[in-house]
Amino acid sequence: MPLLLTEADVKTILTMPLALEAVESSFRRLVDGTAILHCRQRLRVPGKTVLNYMAAADIAGGYLGLKIYSISHEGARFLVPLFQAESGEMVALIEADRLGQMRTGAASGVATRVLAREDARKVGIIGTGLQARTQLEAVALVRRLERIRAFGRDEERREGFAKEMEERLGVPVEPVSSAEEAVRDAEILITSTTSTDPVVEGPWLGAGVHINAIGANFPQKRELDTAAVRLCDVIVADSSEQSKLEAGDLIQAFGRETSRWQTVRDLADVISGRAPGRTGPGQITLFKSNGVATEDIVIAGRIYELARQRQMGREIPMWQKEVRSALGRSI
Repeated sequence: MPLLLTEADVKTILTMPLALEAVESSFRRLVDGTAILHCRQRLRVPGKTVLNYMAAADIAGGYLGLKIYSISHEGARFLVPLFQAESGEMVALIEADRLGQMRTGAASGVATRVLAREDARKVGIIGTGLQARTQLEAVALVRRLERIRAFGRDEERREGFAKEMEERLGVPVEPVSSAEEAVRDAEILITSTTSTDPVVEGPWLGAGVHINAIGANFPQKRELDTAAVRLCDVIVADSSEQSKLEAGDLIQAFGRETSRWQTVRDLADVISGRAPGRTGPGQITLFKSNGVATEDIVIAGRIYELARQRQMGREIPMWQKEVRSALGRSI
């Protein structure tokens, strides 16, 4: 019977080191052919709800599934149905809000590890929501940070964010009063916002900075202005194909120059060495994160296996013969 795992179960099981290892594995499997990715699709009920769904197969791990989530004025609801690749049996239903936060943070951590300068110590972050927390947590595991500057539009919220993250990471976190102040002198820059219009301008960027842009995955939204994107010497995406559909930062900056998409490298290729990443300390590098289903499914498989080992979760009767027959009698 499938195992139902709640957000509380996921929070207990999933650590950032585990997420970092699983996400890196998911990209390596894309390269060696033991993972298959389908890009996100969206189904819209005008003015009401958007249903998002994305699928992947983790052949090496033995699982396949999808992440499906709805977004409406009431909020967002995330779910991963997980199946065995061999038999097609559903093995788990996993509430996936925390899973998504962790895997997105982990993807930026992996990208930072392979793209940021080895001596990068100063971080600027724009955005102080839940996702910003896992971004910093992941980056702090791959670089020895000395200072973080954080900007969010709400002063009270950014003050609280700075205090919380300083205590959690053991790194000084300074709340600042403008996005520009967060960006200036940053050696690693993170944008984690819901903004439609750019929050980062090209002239603010210093030589050698690495950028993790994670907030915009709709064509009409972007966090970086065109000048900022044009300054980037190396542009890497979790999926260049998915970026063509939804990475507004790149779509709007490239415009009709479709040949520029040929310069966008896949993170899987950089990790595996098939494509170069940073080749000089003064280069500006950009990781454009959209969020891809291979990350979700590899992590979901690990969560499911650990839950079984620890006897966590609750089994739910689905597609059992006795259940079907009982239902047949009641109709």
